[in-house]
Order: sequence, then C-alpha cells, then structure tokens
Amino acid sequence: MVQAWYMDNDTIRDQRLEHHKNPPEYISLEDLYKKTGVEYFKLNLATYTTDGVLENLKKDRGYTYEDEMVCSKECLPNYEEKIKSFYTEHLHTDEEIRFVLDGSGYFDVRDGSDQWIRIAVTAGDMIVIPSGIYHRFTLDTKNFIRAKRFFIGEPVWLPYNRPADDIPARRNYVQRLQEGFVTAAC
Repeated sequence: MVQAWYMDNDTIRDQRLEHHKNPPEYISLEDLYKKTGVEYFKLNLATYTTDGVLENLKKDRGYTYEDEMVCSKECLPNYEEKIKSFYTEHLHTDEEIRFVLDGSGYFDVRDGSDQWIRIAVTAGDMIVIPSGIYHRFTLDTKNFIRAKRFFIGEPVWLPYNRPADDIPARRNYVQRLQEGFVTAAC
C-alpha cells in the first residue's frame, strides 16, 4: 500500500532515503489528493490483465498508448546520470501515470505551500501525477523498479525544469490547486 509523507531536509539531501532522523509526518491518500491532485489506485497484480479494473481506468481516462520501463543499474544506460535527471524538479504538460509491476521507488511532489511530499510506490500501486505539478522521481535503496506507463495518444515526454510557471499546463494546475481538488477517484 502506498504511503505519503512530508519530507525533512535530511531526506531531501539524500534522495534515496525513505526518511532520516525524525519520524515522518504521514498524510492520508485523501489529503494527498486534496493538497496535490495526485490520484492513487491499488491494482491486483495477479488479476489486473483480466479483472477489467485497469481496462476501465484506461478507457475512462482516454489512455491509448502504453509501454513498460525498467529502471536499474543493469537495464538503464548511463544509470547515474539518468537517476540525477529524474530527480531534477520538473513538470510535464500531460499526466504522468505509473503502474508499478515490480520493485519500488519514490515520487516527490510539491503541495500548495511548495513543500515536498514523498510518495513511496511498490508493486500493485498506480499513481496519476497531474500535468503541471512540480515533481521528481528516484529509486529507493533497492535500485530497481519495473512499471507500465500510460499516455493519451502518442507519448510526448518532455520535462520542463523549474521554473516553468508560464507554461499553460502549470497555470492550469495552479488554478485547479487554488480551486481545490474536490473528489478523489481513489
């Protein structure tokens, strides 16, 4: 089950740590959605190809393209450089959807007060990071994740490093954040 918490400064300095000295301030999935718009779905790894849950999500959200990626020292060329680039704070103009099939990692997102929230994902977790939110990704100390990625149409996967406040997706996200994310689909 996914967990989310506010990060302390020690965690921010060592990106692969879960948390450091102080116990983390956990937040519920409902609060995560209200504060960031990030949605969470738990899928059954044994039945997701046949139970219709993933197919319904894809249909409801308009996902028409998918692929699978593996992030590990053995599978990712220029591993250390890639991990550093994933950890650079950025946004996308489309949703970022990840369904974890194996392994684990962290997505960090900014809340409305510009504080980091760390989201730990493991096999069976699916998160949807809204377009326009500042975020980053890193592996945990296991250094391995295998995940499906979903897109609406052909993937356009350009990161816009912060600051990118003038991009329409960012302005739209900030407006949605100010209006409030009302109901989570979790």
